[in-house]
Amino acid sequence: MMSYSLFFYLLLLLSYPWLPVQAQEEEQVMELRENLAENGKEEEDLSAFQEQLDFFRKHPIDLNHTNAEELKKLFWLSPLQVSNFFEHLLLNGKLLDLLELQAITGFDLITIEKMLPFVTLIPVNRFASLKFKDLYQQAEQQLLFRYGRTLERQKGFRDLPGSRYLGSADKLLLSYKYQYPKIGAFSLLMKKDAGETIGTKPVPIDFVSGNFALFNYRSIEKLVIGDYTLQFGQGLTLWSGFSLGKGPDVTSLASKDLGLKPYTSSNESTFFRGIASTFRLPKHLYFSPFYSFRKRDASLKTDQDGQYTLSSISESGLHRNTAEIRNRKRLAQEVYGATLQYLSNFLNIGISANHTRFDQTFSRDSSSYQKYGFEGRKLGNFGLHYNVAFQNIYFYGELAKSFPGGWAVLQGAMTNLSRSISMVLLYRKYDKDYVNFFSQAIGENTTSSNEKGLYLGINYQPHPHWKFALYLDYFKFPEKKYRVDTASGGYETLAQLVYSPIKQFKLTARFKTERKQQNPAAGHTVRSLENLLNTSFRLDCNWKFHKKFSTAQRIELIQYQKGKLLKEFGYLIYQDIYYTPMHSKISGNIRLAYFNTTSYQSRIYAYEADVLYGSGSGGYYGQGIRTFLNLRYRLWRKLDLWSRYDLYYYPHQAFIGSGLDEINGNMKSAVKLLIRHQF
Repeated sequence: MMSYSLFFYLLLLLSYPWLPVQAQEEEQVMELRENLAENGKEEEDLSAFQEQLDFFRKHPIDLNHTNAEELKKLFWLSPLQVSNFFEHLLLNGKLLDLLELQAITGFDLITIEKMLPFVTLIPVNRFASLKFKDLYQQAEQQLLFRYGRTLERQKGFRDLPGSRYLGSADKLLLSYKYQYPKIGAFSLLMKKDAGETIGTKPVPIDFVSGNFALFNYRSIEKLVIGDYTLQFGQGLTLWSGFSLGKGPDVTSLASKDLGLKPYTSSNESTFFRGIASTFRLPKHLYFSPFYSFRKRDASLKTDQDGQYTLSSISESGLHRNTAEIRNRKRLAQEVYGATLQYLSNFLNIGISANHTRFDQTFSRDSSSYQKYGFEGRKLGNFGLHYNVAFQNIYFYGELAKSFPGGWAVLQGAMTNLSRSISMVLLYRKYDKDYVNFFSQAIGENTTSSNEKGLYLGINYQPHPHWKFALYLDYFKFPEKKYRVDTASGGYETLAQLVYSPIKQFKLTARFKTERKQQNPAAGHTVRSLENLLNTSFRLDCNWKFHKKFSTAQRIELIQYQKGKLLKEFGYLIYQDIYYTPMHSKISGNIRLAYFNTTSYQSRIYAYEADVLYGSGSGGYYGQGIRTFLNLRYRLWRKLDLWSRYDLYYYPHQAFIGSGLDEINGNMKSAVKLLIRHQF
C-alpha cells in the first residue's frame, strides 16, 4: 500500500506538469475555518458560508437598499461596522460610489477589499415581471456529488472477530439545491460516512436532510418546512449550529444572529426538523414560532427499576458498527417555542422561549463533574437579548434562565476610540446549573455553564500597511469539571501583527498563550491542580508574485507544559503554491509540510485547501511529512470537477491511528472527487 500511495501521487503530478493550483475557498472562509480549528471545531461544515458568498458574487448586495440582517451575512463584518454603515447612510444619504466606504468609521482597506466582490450600488428588482416560467428559467440549481476514501485498509474493515465496520470505506455525498433569490428555495442532501452501510435494511441511506423555504410572501418573512437552524441573540437561549468564538479580529466576538435559516449542511446534529416561520408584524416587530421533532442518537442504560436512562446525546453522526447502529435514533426529542423581536438597523430587542421534551430520562452522577447536569425528561428555556448602537458604542447582551436550573448572563460593548483603534469588552457569568441543549455562547466550556469570564480586546491600525490585534480573556470555573476535581481558572491571550505594504503581499506574526488547570496524573502523591500552559508562535507569509502564481509559507512553534515536569515542544513548517489563472480550465494548489510534535497534546492546526465545500483543516502531531494536491478542472461552462490526493508519512511509526481506525504501516493517504453541475 505504501508504494501504491506514492505511485498515485506521482501520477497526479505527472498528469499536471504545471502544478496548477487554486484556493478552493474564499479567503474569508479560509480564515474562519482555521480559527474554528484552533478552538477545537475543526470538523465544522462551513459549506453554508461558502455558498452564501457564491450567491452574493452572482447577486451582490445593494448597499443603498439593504438591512442589518443581510449585511451580517458578510460574516467578517463586525456588528459595530454594520451599525456605523447605517449611521453613515442616515447622516449622508445614499452612497454614490463604493469608494465612499472609506469614509465610514471602522472600514479599513482590507475590509473594503473583502466586500467589493459581493456588493453593488445598482438597484435590482427581481419581482417586477415575475412569471411562473421564471421559477425555472431564472432560478439557480445545483447538483453535487462527492466521493472520498482512505486508500490504506483500516483495522475496522478487516475480517476480524468482534467489533468491525459493517459498510465500505467509501464516503459519499449527493446534494441538490434550488434557489430563486428572495422568493424560495429547496434542498435535498444524502450522505454516507466511511464504514456505514448503504442500500441495506433497515437503513438504506444513513443521513438524509432537506427542506422547502419560502421568503417575502405577504406577512411571511420566512417559512421553512423540513430542516432548519435558529440563531437569536448571543447564543445563550436559542442557537443551533456553531458560533465563531474568539479570533484575531476582536470586533467579531459579538455573535451575529441571523434568525431562521434553511439547513443545508452535512453535519448530522446541529439542526431542527419540523416547521418554522418568521412573520412581519406592524412597527418593526417580528414573530418566529417553531416546532421540531427528531430522533437522536443515544446510548441507553437500564437503571435499578429496569427503566432506560441516559446521560448525554451522541452527536458524531457515525453508524459504522453494531454498537453505533444500536444507538441510532433511540431518543425522541421534541422542541417548540417562539421568539418575538423588535428589529431595526440600530436596535434589536427580543424575547425567546422554548420547551424541550424527551421520551427517555436523563440521569446524572451526583458524585462526578456531571452533578449539575440535566436530569429528567423536560426542560424549559427563556431569554432576553438586545443590541443597540448609541453614540459610537455598540452594546449587546443576553439574559437566560433554564427551568429547572440557573441563570446565564452575557454583556458586551464595543466602540471605535478613534479611526485607528477599536475596543471590545465582554463579561459573562453562567451558573453551574444552567442547562440548555441549544446554547453556543462565547466561553471555554463545551456548554454555557459553570463559568465566569472577562474579555478585553483591541484592534489598532496605526498605518494602512500595519494592523495590530490583542485580546486577553480571564476565566474561572466555580465548580468541578471534566478532569478537574475542584474550582479552577485560567487565561488566554493573543497578539497578532499584520504587515501588508501592497495588496499582493502579507506578513503575519502571532503569539498565543493559554493557561488552564487540571488534575495531576495518576500516581502523584500531591493531588492539587496542576497548571496547563499552551504557548505558540506563528509566522505567515502570503505573496502573489505573478498574476497566475502565489505562495503561502508558515513556521509555527508550540510548547505544551503540565505542572513543573512535563514539557512538550513541537513545530510545523509548510510551503503552499497556488496556480490561479484567470481564464484557464485548470487550477489548484499543492502543499509540502514537515511537522514534529511530542504528542497529541502539542498538536498544531493549520488550514488546508480542499475540494469545494470540503473540510479544510489538518491536525499535525507526531513526526512526519504532510502533502496534498488539489485540482479543479472546468469541463464545461456549468460543469466542474475537483480532485484531491493527500498523504501523511510517519517515518518512525509502525502503525497510524488507534482502535478500528488503525492502519498497519507508516503512511496514510486519501482521495476525494467532487463533481458539480449548475443549471
